[in-house]
Amino acid sequence: MQLKNITVFCGSSSGKDPIFYETAYKLGAVLASKDIGLVYGGAKVGLMGAVANGVLEAGGKAIGVIPQFLKSVEIAHEQLTELIVVESMHQRKAKMDALSDGIIALPGGFGTLEELFEMLTWGQLGLHKKPVGILNIEGFYDSLMALTSQMVTAGFLKQQNQEMLLVDNSIPGLLDKMHAYEPPLVGKWVEDQSADILDKM
Repeated sequence: MQLKNITVFCGSSSGKDPIFYETAYKLGAVLASKDIGLVYGGAKVGLMGAVANGVLEAGGKAIGVIPQFLKSVEIAHEQLTELIVVESMHQRKAKMDALSDGIIALPGGFGTLEELFEMLTWGQLGLHKKPVGILNIEGFYDSLMALTSQMVTAGFLKQQNQEMLLVDNSIPGLLDKMHAYEPPLVGKWVEDQSADILDKM
């Protein structure tokens, strides 16, 4: 799969371990070296600023998408290739999706998870066929992966849909998986056993 632009979701904070910031910056530099453009949330702080700076300082292209009400809170980056200001969080995600060929999540908080899972859900529903990956720095997302396994075990998620979420702890490894990604052919729906249960009540 050709990746001209990749959306990166990540924290507007840097986290406590310096490895998070260092890896975000390195990801940006690697994307630039491979002529892959960055699409991200437009801030100059935290991991968001780190990945953008990594791209820009390596001569790459960085496009930020930020809602008007967050320009001052997240502190918009002033040196981007392009900064797109939108009205809402939904417009932000829709625009980032329209501009990119794949998605990578770095460590972050509620906002990062919300963005990641919306893109996964869109892919699960067939609204896009893009690779969605996690760069699992220092095992940050290990517990999340355990939770998705529990979703499969409990019958709320198909194994094929769980495997849509590509995970690697190295940048080259994750990019290789994204280039090789093929979307699942199965639908979203897990077999509904509610009728059988009701019959037994």
